[in-house]
Amino acid sequence: MIGVASIWIVVLLAVGGFALDRVLTQAFTRNFDERLEYVLSAMIVSAELDQDGEIRFVRQPADQRFLEPYSGFYWQVSGGGREAFRSRSLWDRALPMGAAHQDTDIHSYNDESFPDEPLRILERDAMLPEADVPFRFQVASSRAVLDEQIAELRRTLVRSFALLGLGLIALAALQATFGLRPLRRVREAITDVRTGRQARVDETLPREIEPLVAELNNLLDHNERQAEEARRHAGNLAHALKTPLTVIQNEAEVGSPDLPATVIDQARIMRRQVDHHLARARAVGRRGAGQSRTYVWSALQSVERAVRHLHGSVTIDIAGTQDAVVGVERQDLDELLGNLIENAAKYGGGRVFVTVEKREPGSGEGPDFVDILIEDDGPGIPEAERADIFGRGARLDTNKPGTGLGLAIVRDVAEIYGGAVRLEESEDLGGLLVRLSLPAAASSDLA
Repeated sequence: MIGVASIWIVVLLAVGGFALDRVLTQAFTRNFDERLEYVLSAMIVSAELDQDGEIRFVRQPADQRFLEPYSGFYWQVSGGGREAFRSRSLWDRALPMGAAHQDTDIHSYNDESFPDEPLRILERDAMLPEADVPFRFQVASSRAVLDEQIAELRRTLVRSFALLGLGLIALAALQATFGLRPLRRVREAITDVRTGRQARVDETLPREIEPLVAELNNLLDHNERQAEEARRHAGNLAHALKTPLTVIQNEAEVGSPDLPATVIDQARIMRRQVDHHLARARAVGRRGAGQSRTYVWSALQSVERAVRHLHGSVTIDIAGTQDAVVGVERQDLDELLGNLIENAAKYGGGRVFVTVEKREPGSGEGPDFVDILIEDDGPGIPEAERADIFGRGARLDTNKPGTGLGLAIVRDVAEIYGGAVRLEESEDLGGLLVRLSLPAAASSDLA
């Protein structure tokens, strides 16, 4: 930043200095020429031809330097085929005629004809009374004074613009240094977080940096949640595998003749648990992609057919909004609904009622969500025990087969996607009501 600012400052000052030098040099030169032009006009006005056709002045130029040899101020009149009429200051020299021109405008140019004395010459052609041809009037002055003025101007410009450039570069360096200091503080805070000296970036920073720090802290929170999910996932898997392994070990220790069948059965249970936890791990990865969209109604119909096939005596009714879409992967939604509806069919009295409700925006209940209510006509769960039922290995009924992981997995997967699961009492069927809330997604975003 400092380098780019320095280059830009130098370029701008160089261009600006060059332009200013041109303007002031032209102004000095124009002022110099105006004094010579005054003398030239006075010469033309006072010139006339004598009886012999020679040029003479009615009034001699007033500047005495025209009378001093090599004084630096000269005039000359040429034309008519006669010898040039020159000022005494020219002595034995003559002014050059310059480029040929046929107009009566004043022409000005620089000349280097005289050794060690550069000249500024103004000339003009004029017709005198009773003359047949135009005469060329020339007045010249040494450029020493003009060149010295221009040189002093340029020295002043260079010094001034150099100081201005250094000041601007120093200011840019200070601005970059102090302006980027908050980022260095953020870097140091990140180092403290990485080394464990602090948990979050809690520095007081300018408004421009606050969004960056907020996103960074959100990322740290996200990583902590991911780590906690991984720990919980490992615990769930360990608990799920512990029981089948214990059963196999006990059967092997006592030399049970049913050991092969037990191994097959428990291996099937372990495989199912591994599949469950792998699905949960995939849900974490898919949640990060942020592209999951699934129609709830089609998932419910698929799960309802599968559960009806397993529990043929159970009546499952589905009602509610049919166009609801949630931001959940289809495989994970099937897993969630399958666990909840199968539990309702397994532990209920034979009736399961599923309702889909879209939570309208601005309802005061938070962001847009889709609520899926699964009710059964079973004995339900006392309110005091509802929080414990989500623990690893908790069972609704220990007399029925299962691992006690269904609701724990449902809760974990739902939270991965930003949803939640609550246990309530069914007012219509009298049993348990499970309210599964999942973030809604626009149906137009569904591929």
